[in-house]
Amino acid sequence: MDDPVLRVQSQLTGRDRVLLGWLYDHGVLTSFQLATALFPSLDFCQRRLRTLYRLRLVARFRPQRADGGSYPYHYVIDQLGAEVVAAARDERPPRRDHARVERRRWTSTRTLAHRLGVNGFFTDLAGHARTHPGAALTEWLPEAACQRAGTFTRPQDPGLVRAYRPRVRPDGYGRWVENGVEVPFFLEYDTGGEQLSILAGKVAGYRELFATIGRSWPVLFWLHSAARERNLRRVLGEVPLPVPVATGSRDHAATVGLSPAGSVWAVAGGGGQRLRLADLAGCVVDASGGAGEPG
Repeated sequence: MDDPVLRVQSQLTGRDRVLLGWLYDHGVLTSFQLATALFPSLDFCQRRLRTLYRLRLVARFRPQRADGGSYPYHYVIDQLGAEVVAAARDERPPRRDHARVERRRWTSTRTLAHRLGVNGFFTDLAGHARTHPGAALTEWLPEAACQRAGTFTRPQDPGLVRAYRPRVRPDGYGRWVENGVEVPFFLEYDTGGEQLSILAGKVAGYRELFATIGRSWPVLFWLHSAARERNLRRVLGEVPLPVPVATGSRDHAATVGLSPAGSVWAVAGGGGQRLRLADLAGCVVDASGGAGEPG
């Protein structure tokens, strides 16, 4: 019997496999985000995406703008693509309706803009790494993975620690490396819809996680405007911070033409100096003396 997974394997490049894995893990990405992260040009990216679409590895949709016209193509995993990713990871095959459910989820959800914003943060980092030798986004985990027991533990950790299920709900976890300097981090992506007190209150959940595993990493609050960032820093400054926090704003980064890897971060409780993401390595604490990365 002809196995479609085996048939398509020889047509995939290493970049295709990364792309499919991202769609499987992170739900939805636009053609512009994929081009930024993985391809030398948008045209090259679009041609390759058309090929993957014809092979039934990815599916796509195009939301309509409220003021007329449409957004660029949004890509999600198709069923064959999901099966290819699962086979490569030696995981159980996805359900037969996996792709249909995922496609329906992202074409109808009100959280699409937030998810695209989160994913855009990480694809901007990947795009910076693609064009800067010595830089790399070596790990990118979605919210669901961050809540699984054992994700941020090591094999030598006690059983109770490895069984701990984090209660915090970060928008993502990443590990950034630049010129040998490694910075694990959590991302809180702000759209401006939550009260600042609620944003600041999320810090408590990270305190519990870091106290349990004996390691801590910067928590990055990526705000939509410089004004909102200033207001959040004021709220954060009213109480002692139990975990390392850095803030940045998207409009400031756009104005100065920098990606999240650049000098756009200010450590809460500090003097407001803007630091590169790699400079936040000084905020990484590992009480066990190890490297501070998840197991």
